[in-house]
Amino acid sequence: MNKIIKQVFTFFLKGLIIVLPIWLSGYIIFWGIAKVDSVVDFGFLGGGVLIVLISITLAGFFVTTFITEPIYGFFDKLLNKVPAIKFMFSSFKDMMNAIVGEEKKFTEPVLVKINDSGIKRIGFVTQKDLSKINIEGHVAVYFPWSYTFTGNLYIIPIENISPINANAAEVMKFVISGGVSELE
Repeated sequence: MNKIIKQVFTFFLKGLIIVLPIWLSGYIIFWGIAKVDSVVDFGFLGGGVLIVLISITLAGFFVTTFITEPIYGFFDKLLNKVPAIKFMFSSFKDMMNAIVGEEKKFTEPVLVKINDSGIKRIGFVTQKDLSKINIEGHVAVYFPWSYTFTGNLYIIPIENISPINANAAEVMKFVISGGVSELE
């Protein structure tokens, strides 16, 4: 019985963690709209809503511009001053940006022919143009390993790859899970 009570309490806390911020945000927004509407007569419907939405957006802009970005920039400059850390940090940062950043890089899943016996491997094209390093007719393909976020990069002849017509995120999940995740 004690185990059941602990489990119910755990579910309650998890639910609270999800519900409380949503409820609190909604309450503050509606409270703000009511206060603005009670103080100012805009002469049109929705003036309070407009003021509250603009205020929230400006708050997000100011926090990003004057707090989070400067702190991130400070640590970025600090880490870039130490040569060994700079190399590792910039590589890790590029990898994270490729996965979850604004310019996602793993958007083109491909099936790569490994040998003539029919073995193929799933990878992601990361660079189509390798002319800057004097390699023509090849592309850079990243092969993630299962159950980790690491992998290998190979230079593959174009004729050995074929595109996979599926959602890149689903294919990545399929590869990282070792083929256990279902493809949708």
